[in-house]
Amino acid sequence: MDISKYFRDPRYRLLLSLVLGAILGLMLRHPHGGAHLTLSQEIAALERIGFPLRMLVAIALTVVPSIYWEFAKRNATVIKEPFRTRIVHLALTAVGQFLIFLPVPGLRMRFLPLSAPIWVAGLVIEALAVGLSVRARAVLGKNWSGAIATNVDHELIRTGPYKSIRHPIYTGILGMYLGATLVSGELHALLGLVLVLIAYARKIRMEEAHLHQAFGPAYADYAQHSWRLIPRVF
Repeated sequence: MDISKYFRDPRYRLLLSLVLGAILGLMLRHPHGGAHLTLSQEIAALERIGFPLRMLVAIALTVVPSIYWEFAKRNATVIKEPFRTRIVHLALTAVGQFLIFLPVPGLRMRFLPLSAPIWVAGLVIEALAVGLSVRARAVLGKNWSGAIATNVDHELIRTGPYKSIRHPIYTGILGMYLGATLVSGELHALLGLVLVLIAYARKIRMEEAHLHQAFGPAYADYAQHSWRLIPRVF
């Protein structure tokens, strides 16, 4: 059986996400001796086990681009990243996501103070990052692929956010994880952020090598007049 299809096909990934979400929801139920809890009691129970309302909002924000990308129209692929290299990225990001969002026992020491201005700033950053990633995905259109790939009639997009940033979707994704890390403020989230930074640094390096090969001098010129993730910074 070719298990790689379960990671390549968005329907299977979405199903897996829903199953994991359902399992997590059952784990987080707080029966309290079978008594019915009020909403405020449910929120307090979740906060006691490491899921304060601010983190639930942060988790919900990350779902928005995921749903949009999974159902956006795609184009046929001519050249695609081998699964053996793709799985490394998926593994790094999956572990990073779990560390960012789940309260891992033994790693719940705070690296940031529990301060409203900090976690509010985190949610603002995350919301803006969601908007950027969705906007960039819409501009990319049929040229998008979750894996490093060349699609049929692939074009080098240099409009919208791509005018100055070569990887605005990744800017948005990393912005979401940065925002969620600020909302959490705990060590496990910081370790998760480091993992996703490593994952996307690796992917950007591989993707740019692929695009240089696919578009030649056109991409070299684009690279000279744009930034990878943040204008005038990197």
